[in-house]
Amino acid sequence: MKSLGYYNGSYGELDSIFVPMCDRACYFGDGIYDVAYCYNHKIFALEEHTKRFIQSAKKLRINFEMSDAELQSLLRRMADKVKGNKLCIYFQLSRGTGRREHSFSKTIMSNLWIMIYDSSLRDMTAPITLDVSSDKRHGLCDVKTLNLIPNILAFQQAKEKGCDEVVLHKKGIVTECAHSNISILKNGSLVTPPSDGRIFPGIGREHLLRACEKAGIMYQYNYFTLEDLFNADEIIITAAGSLCIDVCTIDGRKVAGKDQGTLKKLRDMLILEFNDFTGATIEGR
Repeated sequence: MKSLGYYNGSYGELDSIFVPMCDRACYFGDGIYDVAYCYNHKIFALEEHTKRFIQSAKKLRINFEMSDAELQSLLRRMADKVKGNKLCIYFQLSRGTGRREHSFSKTIMSNLWIMIYDSSLRDMTAPITLDVSSDKRHGLCDVKTLNLIPNILAFQQAKEKGCDEVVLHKKGIVTECAHSNISILKNGSLVTPPSDGRIFPGIGREHLLRACEKAGIMYQYNYFTLEDLFNADEIIITAAGSLCIDVCTIDGRKVAGKDQGTLKKLRDMLILEFNDFTGATIEGR
């Protein structure tokens, strides 16, 4: 198969899978999701993704009977059914199926969705451009929910301006990007927003922080301003599909490019980690 879709035990080519109209994901976006990348049929950081997925389900009181080990096994088996050496593994859990009511039964059983298709990590040889937008999201930013309309609108605006991503802020305080975390390097130290519920603590960012520890690079959890962002030595974007991407312009203004040595050291460590696990041959600058 070139792609694979799955819904509660039924699977087939992605375009052939249909879901019930009364799935709560369809009218409330009532659910969670996660994304991992699979090269050479090895899913990178799978245990971290499934653990976060199950924790998010518990936080939103979504019943999910499958264990962490069972979910990992299912995702690996599904990935093995798809042809291709570069795959995106998207998995989603909705609260369940029922008539449209805001309240839900404590015993309602969740619905598991899986989508697997060709996709590669972002090219890490080219810096990206950012747009700037006010962060209009509500609470629960630390849970990977399906409710992404503010992210979608901000990202669409960025794309229409010719930018690759958008950095969100609340009254000048940087939070994160539409679908990635953002950190800065300043005076040889990395600064990243704290995991206090106002951002989503990405797995890519955790691997970046581990790389800092291994390389002896100091880091701190602290919010920074848009002014700090424009004056940063380097700006680093991390996500499941972007191991370590740097930024060259924000809102059309040239930024960063002042500590390429530290940036390269971190990027090389993250690429090596991914290549060693998956057998990939990704290169950086």
